[in-house]
Amino acid sequence: MQTSATGRGRGAAADQQRRSGFTLVELLMVVAILGLAAGAVVMSVPDPRPPVGAEAERFAARLVRAREEAVLTNRSIAVETTASGYGFSQFDGVEWTALADGPFGEEVWQAETSAGLPSATLRVVFDPTGASEAATVTLSRDGQSSTVSVDGAGEVSVDD
Repeated sequence: MQTSATGRGRGAAADQQRRSGFTLVELLMVVAILGLAAGAVVMSVPDPRPPVGAEAERFAARLVRAREEAVLTNRSIAVETTASGYGFSQFDGVEWTALADGPFGEEVWQAETSAGLPSATLRVVFDPTGASEAATVTLSRDGQSSTVSVDGAGEVSVDD
């Protein structure tokens, strides 16, 4: 009987070479386990966009700030809301000019957020006393909605 340098017979060495590696079943099990783990990770990652309620709260806070600006500076401040976003302007006694300083830059709604407006453009004007005409904007995304309302006294509220 011939032996190899390792002390094993030819039959054992040939058997060892034939059995090295993984079987197809073992590889499929590893792929399935990795797929389940990846699915669990993806399902636990939160949505990077803030909820529509947070966006409505931010819009309402900026409306309140516009009202305060109208009272403090004794000039009319307008908020023009469209389906894509909103912007601010001021009336200097002669014409309306865009406000771009401080918190009054133009804003765009978050991706996939739709603004329910009574017409293509909604303009809310806060006069120097803080009063305005009543207006309502409904923001919706992914089946959730929040309504931002301004009453005749200029008070701003958010309803989820």
